[in-house]
This record gives sequence, C-alpha cells and structure tokens, in this order.
Amino acid sequence: MAKRHRGREVNGILLLDKPAGITSNGALQVVKRLFSAAKAGHTGSLDPLATGMLPICFGEATKFSQFLLDADKSYRVTAKLGVVTDTGDADGEVLRQTPVTADAPTITAALMEFIGEIDQTPSMFSAIKHNGQPLYKLARQGIEVERKVRRVTIHRIDVLDVRADEVDFEVACTKGTYVRSLVEDLGEKLGCGGHVTALRRLSAGPYPAERMLTMDQLGELKEQGGFEAIDEQLLPLSTAVADWPPAELGDNAAYYLLQGQAVMANTRPREGWVSLYQASNGRFLGVGEVLEDGRIAPRRLVVG
Repeated sequence: MAKRHRGREVNGILLLDKPAGITSNGALQVVKRLFSAAKAGHTGSLDPLATGMLPICFGEATKFSQFLLDADKSYRVTAKLGVVTDTGDADGEVLRQTPVTADAPTITAALMEFIGEIDQTPSMFSAIKHNGQPLYKLARQGIEVERKVRRVTIHRIDVLDVRADEVDFEVACTKGTYVRSLVEDLGEKLGCGGHVTALRRLSAGPYPAERMLTMDQLGELKEQGGFEAIDEQLLPLSTAVADWPPAELGDNAAYYLLQGQAVMANTRPREGWVSLYQASNGRFLGVGEVLEDGRIAPRRLVVG
C-alpha cells in the first residue's frame, strides 16, 4: 500500500476573510489544500451566511486555537425587523411578519439596553452539540431540545444606520455570543421580531480586520509566488496570545520549561496565564500559568 502523503509542515496563523455561502469547515479545507498543509484547524465557526475573520491555525498553532476561540469578537450586523425566520437569519423560512412601528431613536435605545451582561438562549440552528449532534442538524429533522441559557457580555454597540425596518450596527462581545439571538431579542423587545440579513466578523482577539486575506487573494499570491508567497502571509504563533502578559525566561529556565518543569522567570506577573519567551533571543516558547509559589508551569509549549 502506498504511503499516504501528509502534506507540508506549515506553522502559523492565517487571517482568512471567509466568503458568504460556505461553511467554516468548507473554507478551512479549501485553505488547507491551498497550503498543502499537514495539519490545520479554524478557531470558531461562522454561519454560511456570515463573512469575515476566520483565523486558520496551521501546525503548532493549533495548540493555541482554544485561546482564540475564547477571545472577544466584534461584528458588523444588518438586522431586518418585522420578519421572523426559523433560523434567525435570511437563510431560514419566514414564520411571521409584523409591521414595524418603532422609530430610529426607539430602535437605537432598545439596542443600547443589551450592553453589559445578558442571558441568551442559543438558537436550535446553532453549532452547539447535544449528545454529540450539532443542534442545527436536529433542527433540520424537526427535533427541538432544551438549551441551557448562557451568560455573555456585550461590551459595545454602535448603531451605524436605521432605515425604516432595517438597522446596521457593530457589536463587540465575549465568546459564545449569538448575534442571531441578539437580533431576535431586539425584535421581541420592539414587538415586531427580526432576523439577521448580513453578518461580518471584524475582529477576533488581537487580530484586526486589516490583516485578512480572501481565498482569491491567496490563490493569486500562490499563482505568482508559490508556497513561499502564501507562507509569508502567516502570522507568528505568538500573535494568538499577543494581548497576554509576557514572562521572560533565562536560558536555563527555558531549557527546563521545555522538559515540562515549572521554573522561575526573570519577569512575570503575580498570577494568571502568561506568554513565555526566552530572554536571550526573544523566542516564543508557549504559554504557562503562574503557580502560588511564583514558579511558572508550562501549559502549551511550542515544539522545535
């Protein structure tokens, strides 16, 4: 039997500008093939309707994907008021229509009430799993199950435009926030219902929208310069935790840390998780956690 080709050993993070009409996993597979990468994963699903930032982690970067999953996000949203769909977005079946009587100041004021900690009930068309099955698969079979209410935080809402029965706004929020649920709750508050017609993720954790690349741009770069050209677009592994407090280790401490031992650092915060660097050369070693005795225990380390 012929040996299966595993692909190239690629390490780094790509900020993909996901197009509409494709699942996050579908986008991941396209990009993984483009790079001919042995190992890759994405950091948080976007609905097929949604566009925007989908960080793709290659190789060693997959060790840090959970931290991007847990990071704050921001989105640009268009909400259609007066129309309720079964999915909470424009891809669903219309369930009911209600005249919109609220004016722009009322709509804006209603949105502002969601700033802060709020409770959300995930949609049946979300990717949350129930007994190993994504809810949206159950929903498509006509099955509805009880969902746990989750508490999330809305940091900021900026209303961009209000047009009769439509509103454009940007929202910055914690992980696990469902923008569809936010729009549905807004519609309920206004007494007319609503759903999402456009959704674009602008940022994830430390990554801004300016660094995103489309699939077409990646394809053109590869056509012009091969793997070298697209590999140059990858961000270092350390950027996944760029907003974490750093800790610098001496050469001896770095050696023992990489053997899995807790060590003392030249500089460190008093508690919490930290990004780890070797002081002599600036090498990113991974992430660790400050113990009660002041030593730093390794939690995720970079190999090689």
